[in-house]
Amino acid sequence: MNRRQVIVVTDGDDEAQQAVQLAAAQVGARCLLASAGNPTPLSGETLIALIMEEPGEPVVVMVDDRGQQGRGAGEAVLAVLAQDERIELLGVIAVAASRSGGGESAHVDGSIDRTGRWTEGAVDKFGYRTEGRLIGDTISVLEELPVPLVVGMGDPGKMNGADRVEAGAAVTTAALQVILQAAEQRNGGGEQHAGTRAANSGTQAKRQS
Repeated sequence: MNRRQVIVVTDGDDEAQQAVQLAAAQVGARCLLASAGNPTPLSGETLIALIMEEPGEPVVVMVDDRGQQGRGAGEAVLAVLAQDERIELLGVIAVAASRSGGGESAHVDGSIDRTGRWTEGAVDKFGYRTEGRLIGDTISVLEELPVPLVVGMGDPGKMNGADRVEAGAAVTTAALQVILQAAEQRNGGGEQHAGTRAANSGTQAKRQS
């Protein structure tokens, strides 16, 4: 079976859609615009059918619970994608949200901060490094799923201008690059995916020791 490579972003509002669409294009990936929405408008099976129809890969999709506590529409779709044998989930970009009202939390393998640099641990919605777990609203299911890499970041397209589309959505782009590069390494560092080649020729996410 020809599995389709997928990256999931846990935000689907208008600003996120614009940032993800631009960032995906910049790394040679496909952005599935039909997945955008707040909350997620499609079922997991419908989304998989659309992914399988995409002419290229990896396919970047968006999921969003719109702040619903527990497993909402976005998390339900994420769970389906992570466990379907037709999908090769390369990683998830876990988007931080406001800490007001508690929110949900998840462990991340690291994050891209508001400057586009890799940082150990989590960040807040503005892209500043924080202690502990990442707080968000479409992330509580992550630790139940077989996700090879979870990368945290602030609000796509926002962060007080740090990820604005007019300046290239640099933070979202860096997060996608990290996932593509990690996928290449997991696959033995052979022939690079087109998206990884684009990432390597562009701005790199700088890992801090």
